[in-house]
Amino acid sequence: MAARRSTAFVYEFLRFGLKQAWACLFGGVMVALLIGTHFWYPRGAPLARYDFLLLAAVLVQALMLRFRLETWEEARIILAYHVVGTVMEIFKTAVGSWIYPEPSLLRIGGVPLFTGFMHSCIGSYLCRIWGLMRFEFRSHPPVALLAALSFAAYLNFFAHHYGPDFRWLLFVVAALMLWRTQVQFTVWRRPRSMPLLLGLMLVTAFIWLAENVGTFTKTWLYPQQMSGWSLVGAGKYGSWFLLLVISYTLVALIKPPKAVEDRGASQAPP
Repeated sequence: MAARRSTAFVYEFLRFGLKQAWACLFGGVMVALLIGTHFWYPRGAPLARYDFLLLAAVLVQALMLRFRLETWEEARIILAYHVVGTVMEIFKTAVGSWIYPEPSLLRIGGVPLFTGFMHSCIGSYLCRIWGLMRFEFRSHPPVALLAALSFAAYLNFFAHHYGPDFRWLLFVVAALMLWRTQVQFTVWRRPRSMPLLLGLMLVTAFIWLAENVGTFTKTWLYPQQMSGWSLVGAGKYGSWFLLLVISYTLVALIKPPKAVEDRGASQAPP
């Protein structure tokens, strides 16, 4: 059946979906926990919902390491993004960008500690899909330039509350930096490729959908959602894109992007 073009396409498409789902394991579990605890977690339980989410996230992370579903190298990247995300959360909740409306014991200021794991889901996905799809790159920008862009983007998340917002400039710089970059990935037998910029934008769309799940379950709320739920504004898509660039850079610092090797037509990987 794999020799037929139509059935081979269907198989490769399904294989692509399964690899994506496997890479999203940690993120998928966390989203499922948000939904499950919203509908079924006992109100007035001795253990607050947010604290339960933290303990559940720690357990899932430990199990992934125990059963080698995640490497210690990947765990270090995830920890770094956990810290980056938590620091930003503490600042953003302090200035009223969003709130966590439920009580909890394990928190720093207005930020329950489980939220760092929500940011870590992005790092986990990137680490896992990088290996599952055997990423190689054409025209990848120097990681040092990506690091500079990421630092500027992270700084802007804080500084725009006190001065000009440079996110549009950051979008332009990111587009120029990544415009020529192609990521080659292998789903089955034949390497495929796509623009890295397009890939990051598609991943950002799924993060935006997950954020809508978070606000729908009232895990966190934006000021305009206090009187009733509404879709997260499109402007947050841009914010998540810049955060994804930061996450991608953290992964690239640990997993140096490998250039595509020239192969003959008959040397496609199995």
